[in-house]
Amino acid sequence: MEKFEISVTVDNENQHFEVRDYMHHEGEQCKYEIFKDEQFIGSFEPDNHKILHICKNPGVVPEDTLHLIAEQLEGYNI
Repeated sequence: MEKFEISVTVDNENQHFEVRDYMHHEGEQCKYEIFKDEQFIGSFEPDNHKILHICKNPGVVPEDTLHLIAEQLEGYNI
């Protein structure tokens, strides 16, 4: 597992998130898990075209915020 941080702007406020990348993930676990202040906020799974889709959403942040995070991650070409 690799960890790194990203930032996205939500309502004119810069918010920071920790991304946990499970490079050798298997079907039971999503490839990317997102945390804010150690709280799980969602996870993503790439499709065959490397476009990220929400895998798990516990409803901690608005879905729009998860889409912003996905866009940011896709921009890293990971």
